[in-house]
Amino acid sequence: MARGRRRGRGGHGGEGGESNERWLLTYADMITLLMALFMVLFSISSVNISKVQVLQKSLRAAFSGGIETGGKAIEHTGATASATKASAQVNLQSVVPVAANAPSATHSVSSATASAAQSAAASQEASEFARLKAEINAYAKSHGFGEKVQATIESRGLVIRVLTDDLLFASGQATLDPKADGLLTEIAQLINLDQVHPIDVEGNTDDVPIRSSVYPSNWQLSTARASTVVQYLISAGVSAHRLTAVGYADQRPIDSNSTAAGRARNRRVEVVLRRIYGTESEP
Repeated sequence: MARGRRRGRGGHGGEGGESNERWLLTYADMITLLMALFMVLFSISSVNISKVQVLQKSLRAAFSGGIETGGKAIEHTGATASATKASAQVNLQSVVPVAANAPSATHSVSSATASAAQSAAASQEASEFARLKAEINAYAKSHGFGEKVQATIESRGLVIRVLTDDLLFASGQATLDPKADGLLTEIAQLINLDQVHPIDVEGNTDDVPIRSSVYPSNWQLSTARASTVVQYLISAGVSAHRLTAVGYADQRPIDSNSTAAGRARNRRVEVVLRRIYGTESEP
């Protein structure tokens, strides 16, 4: 009996020792919870402040006036449809301005990009005109007709001015002189390099009236001369869709018609590469 009691106490004592160690489980659970708590706190501390501020402004704007209006409507009118509509309008007006700046910013960026591209294209165009001008003037000078051919840069574009006397046409005629072949071929090759700029061929005369069976007036003569030059440029490889022929008769003089020298300068054909991007002219 005594041994049985001792065994009983020993067994009971073993169960008591096991129960005394259960605090370790509670402690481990507490440590785990603390670790999870600190991880949550750490994640909260790294919130994007700017986004929180935007959210805060949106919520403040959304609830700044609409709730009071709705509350009064419910109190006095039982939340009528008009009060609900007014509250919705207030909320929408409050929330929309928060994101309204995004399209404006995008438009500003697009405008700046387009402006930069326009400036770059205008600069490229000016460089191309300057190069063509130099080559045409050098060609004319080296072939002995520098006084009859001159390229200039104007607001409308690159202007190649060719005096007609003893170079392009005989007096009162619109048939090309054989001496014009080399010059017009050179002009065609140069203006055909870019394949972009439209080309106007303009015929001009002096103010001396012409009366012939073929050309009743200077209008017909100037237009016929411009058309003849256009046909030659097309045969030299210039695309027809870029070309326009126009006659101005004596309406655009560059010199006085009171002198023979002035009238000779007014009898001319101008080949104009029209400007696309810029508006600058040479000083």
